[in-house]
Amino acid sequence: MNTSTDKPVKANIFAAGALLWRKSPRNPDEIEIALIHRPKYEDWSFPKGKLDPGETAVVAALREVEEETGFRGRLGRHLGALTYPIPGHRRLKRVEYWAAEVCTGKFVSNNEVDELLWLPVPQVADQLSYPMDRRILRRFTALPPDTATVLLVRHAKAGSRKRYPGEDNTRPLDANGRLQADALVAQLEAFGATEVSSADRTRCTQTVEPLALAMDTDIRLEPLMSEESYKADPVGTRTRARKIAALGGVQVVCSQGGVIPDLLQLWADSDGIPLPAARNRKASMWVLSLSGGKLVQADHIDSPLPPTRKG
Repeated sequence: MNTSTDKPVKANIFAAGALLWRKSPRNPDEIEIALIHRPKYEDWSFPKGKLDPGETAVVAALREVEEETGFRGRLGRHLGALTYPIPGHRRLKRVEYWAAEVCTGKFVSNNEVDELLWLPVPQVADQLSYPMDRRILRRFTALPPDTATVLLVRHAKAGSRKRYPGEDNTRPLDANGRLQADALVAQLEAFGATEVSSADRTRCTQTVEPLALAMDTDIRLEPLMSEESYKADPVGTRTRARKIAALGGVQVVCSQGGVIPDLLQLWADSDGIPLPAARNRKASMWVLSLSGGKLVQADHIDSPLPPTRKG
């Protein structure tokens, strides 16, 4: 998994899933959580499954939820990972979980899942077959379920500044950077991206261009999100970042390595939350969860490409 809160583990089976939730159709002020029944194991759990070759945990989580439940979800907060031995094997399985709000779909029984229950939160713990799944439930209930999401992206690889003959603000992505930009589309769509903005630097706009094309939307230029603007007017950049977060929807903002770590640390300090350690590599992103305009959680996700292609 590429969430930087994680400590290295010697797992050799990797999976992903989600705690799927919705507002109760009977009372919109209450929420319900989906549990699935697998006849093969005679258990009740959250939907999850193994990563396909080359697939990221983010994409796998959404795919597995839809395959097992019939519902398409929108990922939100990362709820951590569970690592456990596989009975009868010398193997460890690691499952990454996110909160996921239902968007569309309908449950139909399938080869893996024959029943789905929507339960009020107080009833979920007793229905779960495995005590360790209750840790995921506790992490979900520790914060409001319906947080707003902002996706803060560092631009993809753009080659060497010294070797580029033109003005640095026009330096484009290199071949690996273009691959990273393409791979970011599925990652960002999994969190329900609705609007795209970028610092006014070619490498930034090119990073989110594939997403904007997939969404059939324009990229809004944000000059204050560039390194030069942040250095000249850090307060202005911080103020603008909060205003973007307040626009609604799921905002995607692409910026630079000289902006993101400091901006986010000050934001987190101001709102009183810790940040996980992160290298902030190129094409990595932060998933910012806000409630009432306040930052309540920040999750870091590395570049969606294999390590040999990371910047």
